[in-house]
Amino acid sequence: MEALKKLWKFLSSMRFAIALLVLLAVACSVGSFVTQGQTYDWYAQRYSERTAALIVALRLDDAFHSWWFIAITAFLCLNLLLCNLTRLPQLIRRTQAEGRPENTLRAAADVTREGIREPETAFARLRMPKPVACETADGRKALFAAKHRVGLWGAWVCHLGIFLLILGFGLGQTTQRQYAVYGVPGDTKPIGDTGCFLTIDDFTIERREDGSAAQYTSGITVTNVANSAGPSGGSATVSVNHPATLCGMKFYQNSVGWAAKVSVLEGGAPLQEAVVCAGDLLPIADKPELVVYLNALYPDYVFTPGVGPSTASERPDNPAYLYSVYYQGQLLGMNALMAGEELTIDDYTVTFTDPQNYTLIAVKADHFTWLALLGGLTTLLGLLLAFYVQPAKVWAVQEADGRWTVCGQCRKGGAIFRERFEKATDSQTGE
Repeated sequence: MEALKKLWKFLSSMRFAIALLVLLAVACSVGSFVTQGQTYDWYAQRYSERTAALIVALRLDDAFHSWWFIAITAFLCLNLLLCNLTRLPQLIRRTQAEGRPENTLRAAADVTREGIREPETAFARLRMPKPVACETADGRKALFAAKHRVGLWGAWVCHLGIFLLILGFGLGQTTQRQYAVYGVPGDTKPIGDTGCFLTIDDFTIERREDGSAAQYTSGITVTNVANSAGPSGGSATVSVNHPATLCGMKFYQNSVGWAAKVSVLEGGAPLQEAVVCAGDLLPIADKPELVVYLNALYPDYVFTPGVGPSTASERPDNPAYLYSVYYQGQLLGMNALMAGEELTIDDYTVTFTDPQNYTLIAVKADHFTWLALLGGLTTLLGLLLAFYVQPAKVWAVQEADGRWTVCGQCRKGGAIFRERFEKATDSQTGE
């Protein structure tokens, strides 16, 4: 039993909470500095094989879903919960005691004024509730009133809010699902394994006078075909910093890229035509082991010796299409085609035309956002209670000459309370 008490005391201690907060801050920093969700080869190419192995072994490539992040979050939530549970009985008793006249009449006052003729007026001027009549231990008449006892709960409510906030964030990060859908207007693509489909209705780029992009805006429609009992979907407009919510998921305008229309002729006759985004593959229709890969599209192509290909602007004034050709997984060749040039592979002729922008929409499904929001609001409520709601007590005791001694007590904002008390009782003394 003694061991359990020591364990409880340690798990609910402030020292343990501070240590966990430091660890959580370090974990979040690691998750921010280390690019998430990449492969071992990606990390090895940018760092070293040893560093890449360390990143993968410690789950730094997926920090917010790692066992150690979940453990830190769980222990911090446990600490906050135990801390609140430990303080709850004492706080309840203190709140009840603050409303009992017999406890207050024996207490030391913060401020006192003697010789008051009409104590009820002082209570009213201090905006106290209607006082209740009572007696002191020696039988003298007394009046008592207390207000704003809920202010005693400020720190407790604040701790509860932080608990809910961290719990919501932790559950959200560990259960959150993220998807990326990209394409050009008219494309309809599945949203991962959600059973929902996203249709890109339109995509526009607002540009400044110098030609740089000022805003990206996509019109989207989401259709839920998997769950007839769930949200059926809908349409919305998303732009940078202005996401939309559909089917319980959040849609963000993430980035933009270039795409081109790829036309394939076989023996001079049209075989297939498709819009291909940079980074996508196009298997030849009647020979799928032959694949054309659009590596990159340079809208205003320039080639600088020693530097390589680049684009002078984002206007499609001089488009160039960097491609690769694969057959049965083996690279056959790689080159760049300018507008009007053709790629010939045996009987196939491939052309790239109509450079256009595609949009990339990031999709997040977080079912615990409401819990984090509730935690934030609860924390704000606790701060308001702690700083702006000041518990106060005022009592008056009748002396032998019939006059009253009025006393006041305020544990928060005592200086302000004393000033108000003196103003409220100034005109109540005298002959």
